[in-house]
Amino acid sequence: MPETAILLLAHGTPETLDEIPEYLSNITSGRPMPEAVVAEIRHRYGLIGSSPLTELTLEQAHLLSRALGLAVYVGMRNWKPYIADVVRQMREDGIASAVVICLAPQNSRTSVGLYRRVAFAAAAGAIEMDFIDGWADHPQLAEAFAQRLRPVWQSLSARIGSMAPVLFTAHSVPCSTIHAPVPAAQPAQTPGNPGPDPYPVEAKRTAANVAALLAPSGLTANKWFFAFQSQGMSGAAWIGPTVEDTLSALRQEGHSAVVIQPIGFLCDHVEILYDIDIGFREFAAGIGLEVVRPQSLNDSSLLTAALEDLVRQGLARLAARSTARPTPASVL
Repeated sequence: MPETAILLLAHGTPETLDEIPEYLSNITSGRPMPEAVVAEIRHRYGLIGSSPLTELTLEQAHLLSRALGLAVYVGMRNWKPYIADVVRQMREDGIASAVVICLAPQNSRTSVGLYRRVAFAAAAGAIEMDFIDGWADHPQLAEAFAQRLRPVWQSLSARIGSMAPVLFTAHSVPCSTIHAPVPAAQPAQTPGNPGPDPYPVEAKRTAANVAALLAPSGLTANKWFFAFQSQGMSGAAWIGPTVEDTLSALRQEGHSAVVIQPIGFLCDHVEILYDIDIGFREFAAGIGLEVVRPQSLNDSSLLTAALEDLVRQGLARLAARSTARPTPASVL
């Protein structure tokens, strides 16, 4: 068996409606959710049939494996195949080192940080991991989104006879995870105090990178916007602005149509197929605004190229670490 492999990490999604309560329990670490919230999420999944996240992530892994000629494993934090189970299988397969990539390009304690802890705990020192915390600025990530966005934006602009606005979105997170308290006597970032979560800054930077690629085609700085979507229903405060507020503002400015381009999601799942394609479209229609959305990255060759480049960088770091490690002869 090969000694080096790749591990892709993702959120996970239930396969049936009956699995939703257990899935939500995994997300909240066992804290109960109101029955009304569970029922609403069941309703949303029911409207889209099922979430294709796992199937599409496995396809992305297959494409990456074919490009590199290396084994690619997939682990999910909140559903099967669970990260811990997959890492255990990697150990049984004889994997000694791995490049680990979270399929959430923008780094956040609520996603990447949690996945990191689970992966390293399961490895228990038996697998040397090069964990890629964030890749929000990878040029091929921006190119992949721009490739999907450009023709849709140009087509809508031609149809309405003016430059259509573009609304970039990323998943919201609780305010409590972003605004971590920093003691006055302590530097903003130390090993014991990581400081503010980088997620909102990185999400907006990815959007700016994509917008810059469309600037030569005419997308000006005053025609693209950013909002956070899919705020939680637990009652706690989540970061904004919300998509609904932004859509209302665009309508008040006189716009009749908008392109919504999520930049934090790499494939179709409920936050795209329901939140955007159903929820936001219905909301927008109610205020006289048309919403269109480019195809998700899914099997994008540019996405595969970005992942391939990340893996090659990780393999180089693993090789450098191995070279720098003292040999028995040098120790003597």
